[in-house]
Amino acid sequence: MRFPEITSPVIFTVFVATTLWFILVVTAPFMVPAGMFTDLSGTTAVHDNEDLFEQVHWLPHAVYWIGDGECHQLANRSYFLNDNQMPFCARDVGIFAGIALGFGFVAFVRFKIHPLWIFVGLAPLAVDGIVQLLTSYESVNPVRLVTGIVAGATCALLLAHFIFVIQEDRQPSEPASGLEGAGDRGQP
Repeated sequence: MRFPEITSPVIFTVFVATTLWFILVVTAPFMVPAGMFTDLSGTTAVHDNEDLFEQVHWLPHAVYWIGDGECHQLANRSYFLNDNQMPFCARDVGIFAGIALGFGFVAFVRFKIHPLWIFVGLAPLAVDGIVQLLTSYESVNPVRLVTGIVAGATCALLLAHFIFVIQEDRQPSEPASGLEGAGDRGQP
């Protein structure tokens, strides 16, 4: 059996890192006693629940602490595993999954994303969020998860494209034929 060729060690490293992060986010509710975190609702950019995390192992503590500062963690917009609220809302979990999937794809398949696909990939998340903000419409978690996955994968493809371009720019260029050694005539 032949394994697919890795397109870039940097992209592959990012794929591994984002996959590990996604796994940590999904498994964190299983690293604490069942029913310990039932409502982490708070405010973005504020550590509202830090005192709750003090009593758990450092690894789920770290994941939940990051979630507490970076996500609103509204209970009705989050999934529950092991009777515990996940450290991030459904949309953020989708974004993490999409980023891992997107980097997983480009780790083995060289892909150049067309600008139109960036718009198409980000539009569902934007529309869902804006409509929810401006109207009485309340999105459901499966929609939040799917729009997050699509947006996350789109962002990963875009970031991977930038990484590929930077790597190409760093590669030494081939000298033009017939010009080798032209500047060292008469030099010993």
